[in-house]
Amino acid sequence: MSRSTYPLKLPMSIKRAAQRLAKEDGVSLNQWIAVAVAQKVGTVETAAEFFRIRAAGRDGSGLAEFLQNAPAVEPGPEDRVE
Repeated sequence: MSRSTYPLKLPMSIKRAAQRLAKEDGVSLNQWIAVAVAQKVGTVETAAEFFRIRAAGRDGSGLAEFLQNAPAVEPGPEDRVE
């Protein structure tokens, strides 16, 4: 595995939390951050692949018809944008 360095600047509160969690996990801060970044990359790439597959062969032409059949109800208070 090849490695590279990257000067990471974190807010002090985030760094302290990461240090605490790394200590709880029994790993170095560097290792903990590397795993956290790897998890995030995996999550984003998995989501992107999921939506790419779901959208395959679709052009959005049925979207207007789908939306016309949506019920005409007011959004609840938790869904309102002020």
